[in-house]
Amino acid sequence: MTAAEQPRPAAIRRRSSRKQRRLVLIGSAGAVLCIAAGLVLFALRDTIVFFYGPTEITEKGVAPGTRMRVGGLVEAGSVVRGPGQRVVFAVTDSRTAIKVTYDGLLPDLFREGQGVVTEGVFQGGGQFRADSVLAKHDETYMPREVADALKKQGHWQPGTDTQASPASAAPQAKP
Repeated sequence: MTAAEQPRPAAIRRRSSRKQRRLVLIGSAGAVLCIAAGLVLFALRDTIVFFYGPTEITEKGVAPGTRMRVGGLVEAGSVVRGPGQRVVFAVTDSRTAIKVTYDGLLPDLFREGQGVVTEGVFQGGGQFRADSVLAKHDETYMPREVADALKKQGHWQPGTDTQASPASAAPQAKP
């Protein structure tokens, strides 16, 4: 009998089957992780957005009760202060406006004609209840998404993107 024809000792068989089990375990764990990541990305495909513009919300037909962010400009003449800290204003992208209701303190830089992103719940019929309001932080900064939406609508003011802050210059991928 040659060495190739001799039966393999039990210790060698155990070692190779242990390696095979380990590879199968690692492979199946990797497959499960890939499937889980795919399912999460599929479920979040419409919500992985920095914000929606008023026109996008109107065109998409967003269902009432949907949690989202709305961005654009505070419409001139639309800010109405109510009792307590209640404020009602309109966010526009020059084509469509959405009425926003907010209970709380507004950022110091919040004013008409300035960029804003609100986060809250869409109530339907052009109404939005905001939980938070984010205003631009200085005279030259505007979030890249707001600037892109304004450029797309033809409402961009030339010269404002030449002095953008480093935060707006960083590339941000949009799905």
